[in-house]
Amino acid sequence: MANDRRTPGLSAFSRNTLTSAQYASHGNQLRQNHTQSLQTQLSVFQELLHQFSKTHAKDIKSNPQFRAEFARMCNAIGVDPLVSSNTKKPTSSENSGSFWAQMLGGSVNDFYFELAVRVVEVCRNTRSENGGIIAVSEVAQRVQKARGIGGGMEVSEDDVRQAVKALQPLSSGFAEMSLGAKLMIRSVPKELNPDQAVVLEAVQVLGYVTVSLLQVNLRWQRPRAKAVLEDLVEDSLLWVDTQADETEYWTPASIREPGVG
Repeated sequence: MANDRRTPGLSAFSRNTLTSAQYASHGNQLRQNHTQSLQTQLSVFQELLHQFSKTHAKDIKSNPQFRAEFARMCNAIGVDPLVSSNTKKPTSSENSGSFWAQMLGGSVNDFYFELAVRVVEVCRNTRSENGGIIAVSEVAQRVQKARGIGGGMEVSEDDVRQAVKALQPLSSGFAEMSLGAKLMIRSVPKELNPDQAVVLEAVQVLGYVTVSLLQVNLRWQRPRAKAVLEDLVEDSLLWVDTQADETEYWTPASIREPGVG
């Protein structure tokens, strides 16, 4: 019996090649359309944000909670309020600058850089007390108490964090870090090793630690616990209390709570 099946010829290969090329071209077109649509939506969002900021400029400048929510809105669509440029190209009558400066004028932008100066002052003035690591909340309290910004304007922790962020391009060594559940500002280039971080987290929870406490809870040998504590004391991150039966190690913040001097 003759075989009715035919071997595919060159025309079949040509059709398959053409179909694959058409699929690839169609896929590329869909991706381009999708990208263009996203760019259009982002541009619309940024323009709405621009209009919102102009309408509520007074609230953004004076209300720290409103200012924090506005910053979160900016971050949600990928706009950095401190360093990003506005989506509109500046005309000859407009000055180029940060997102804040272009939308709200220089006052809000200047506010954060003035606050950054105050943050640096607080960190340097307290470095002998805390070794260069201080809670964001304490910095906010000290700055607000000094009333050196904006004629007594209330300063929030979010404002302090934005100010620290403004310092990073300057390679100043200032950075935000987490210590347990607390947000801290590190104003010294030295970073904590894992043992030091664990001990400071324990102090945040318990208020103080001792060598025996570390031995029992962390199962460290006495030389290891003592060495870590001595290093932290040398860096002024812990203070020593020798009045108890066993030497206790406290953070300066724990000793000075509940008020901030």
